[in-house]
Amino acid sequence: MSERETFWLGIDCGGTYLKAGLYDRAGHEHGIARQPLKTLSPQLGYAERDMPALWQHCAATIASLLQKTGIAGDHICGVGISAQGKGLFLLDKDDRPLGHAILSSDRRALDIVRRWQQDGIPETLYPTTRQTLWTGHPASLLRWIKENEPQRYASIGCVMMGHDYLRWCLTGVKGGEESNISESNLYNMNSGGYDPCLTRWLGISEIDHALPPVMGSAEICGEITAQAAALTGLTAGTPVVGGLFDVVSTALCAGLQDEHTLNAVMGTWAVTSGIAHGLRHHEKHPYVYGRYVNDGEYIVHEASPTSSGNLEWLTAQWPDLSFAQINAAVASLPKAGSDLLFLPFLYGSNAGLEMTSGFYGMQAMHSRAHLLQAVFEGVVFSHMTHLNRMRERFNDVRALRVTGGPAHSDVWMQMLADVSGLPLELPQLEETGCFGAALAAQVGTGLHTSFHAAQRSLTYSLRTFTPDPDAQAAYQRKYHRYQILIEALQGFHARIKEHTL
Repeated sequence: MSERETFWLGIDCGGTYLKAGLYDRAGHEHGIARQPLKTLSPQLGYAERDMPALWQHCAATIASLLQKTGIAGDHICGVGISAQGKGLFLLDKDDRPLGHAILSSDRRALDIVRRWQQDGIPETLYPTTRQTLWTGHPASLLRWIKENEPQRYASIGCVMMGHDYLRWCLTGVKGGEESNISESNLYNMNSGGYDPCLTRWLGISEIDHALPPVMGSAEICGEITAQAAALTGLTAGTPVVGGLFDVVSTALCAGLQDEHTLNAVMGTWAVTSGIAHGLRHHEKHPYVYGRYVNDGEYIVHEASPTSSGNLEWLTAQWPDLSFAQINAAVASLPKAGSDLLFLPFLYGSNAGLEMTSGFYGMQAMHSRAHLLQAVFEGVVFSHMTHLNRMRERFNDVRALRVTGGPAHSDVWMQMLADVSGLPLELPQLEETGCFGAALAAQVGTGLHTSFHAAQRSLTYSLRTFTPDPDAQAAYQRKYHRYQILIEALQGFHARIKEHTL
């Protein structure tokens, strides 16, 4: 390594792993370290994380990366963090973690969201926030804490999300990074900041004092403290930027710049994103908007926790089955050749709050391969719910870029191309969370003049998949049956609700 060679550190805090990566000025990866993260579920529907343990994992992952690569802390010019959106990370009034963090997949606030829906609160909020109301939003979780843990609620000193907490651990500086906090239902998308009207409508105005300053993605928000340096091997005084919501990080790395290309993220969450040059009013669907990294631009997306996490759960029941064997099993069957349907709603639904997961149409003739094929298809069909709505907003889409674990499956990618009828483009980047966070640090420390310039500097290849028109016709027939099944089950849940009132 040259004495003058410099690097940027990107940290990615996801749902199942915390990762750290080092990148040089050309964007080349020089090493990745990762640690699994434990999700705590003390009760049904709860998804929590031990905050001190998360920081310990983060510090240990950074230290391991530096040791593995042999790169000293004083060669690192800047640090950025990408993380899951939504959820809730609280500090008390003495700057100590206030209980466990609550993750975006948590469903404890379901009854509160139902009550808000009955009272028309989502429709009241949407013109201001451009958000739907979800159980994992900070606003929903804060209201749950107010109603169920009043002593904890009264002790709140600072409201943050995942990367805000880790940035505070690294720098001692509190802040709410804009691409993430803009999707909290606490932020006015029109004016670009917190709005006390929102917390008043949600019945949580007591936390207004606890909302930290809004920080830009590439804004230098603080420096590595001596304490953090001792734990990580970083050098005290190294600048740390605001960072990125992981959906924004992925869109940035996928090269989204105009309204002709959408990005599908396939992970625990099914996300379809596009970049808009301004807000639109009176749209057909309540699209979720968030602040993007460039001035005047917004990320528009639809999302639900209905993607490849369903396959991970199923294959955990068969731990002897490799991903290669899964793909071979699915590929061995005719496309859309089975009547077996799977609803990928193990962790939530995009078809109604009451909807849950399940197979329908199973018979004795069906094998394990049929179950796996149905899961592949169900995940793609769920993605289509979001993709179809997004194509009504972005009506000249010419390609779909795909990132996430399923992008490693040619079988799954061809299926998505066949069902959607769109050419797929797969950016050959492994760790978009780490790399996007490092790009934010490069912009913040002046290596690039803007995120546009950072995107122009990216050099990576794209793998492509072209739709098969014959397969598309077969899949469309099965997708239509999937939609009919959902409609029937929605009617079932409506009748159940009538009988319980």
